[in-house]
Amino acid sequence: MSREPSTAGFPADADVVAADLERPETLPAALDGAQRVFLYAKPDGIDGFVAAAESAGVRHVVLLSSGAVTHSEPERNPIAVMHAVVESALEKSELAWTFIRPGMFATNALWWWQRSIREEGVVRLPYPHARTAPVHEKDLAALAVTALTVPGHEGQAYAVPGPQALTLREQVRQIGAAIGREIGIREISVEQARSELRNTMPPFAIDAVLGAWEAGAADEPEVSTIVEQVTGRPSHTFAQWAADHAADFR
Repeated sequence: MSREPSTAGFPADADVVAADLERPETLPAALDGAQRVFLYAKPDGIDGFVAAAESAGVRHVVLLSSGAVTHSEPERNPIAVMHAVVESALEKSELAWTFIRPGMFATNALWWWQRSIREEGVVRLPYPHARTAPVHEKDLAALAVTALTVPGHEGQAYAVPGPQALTLREQVRQIGAAIGREIGIREISVEQARSELRNTMPPFAIDAVLGAWEAGAADEPEVSTIVEQVTGRPSHTFAQWAADHAADFR
């Protein structure tokens, strides 16, 4: 499903339909005949999606949610609020559901560091020793596919941090190893980091990222083997993610 099927970039043999989660009137045709749906958390229009899915006979929805919904005081976190609204709507519906709640995406490194690595060969960090547990997008996809195609995942909420706790410095070094050159690391203030992140991220996301880095400087983040437990294969490491995305940093 895409708002703009002609520019969506799907393979030629894919059956692509036009629809927009913020325009519920476009959903019935897209959901016609569908029994299972993989859904992105979009609060605007979620009630329309639920109504259309129930009417179309959809049985099971797998939602890409966020681990932020389980944090203390989630009401103060815009990311948590956004995903909690969608989770709540699905829980109150007639649809079976599975929630995938990732922690820090490994792909966030593209938002944070791609430009400075490509243009300067340098990464500036406010907390170089902060630890996070990045999760590879391939692992989230594998969880979603398993939940959609293998019975028994209905009503489950899977917390999905990555398999390793690494410092930000270690993550940058692993990107450097993947692209075959050393990347400089410079320590900067939190306000300097906030200013730099404004070039690539919205304000609410910047607050969440800086908060996670600050927490990771004080405490060891959780890691998880849930991907292996559910899919039967090991999680991808951050080094594997860096190798997969080496071309993005060159």
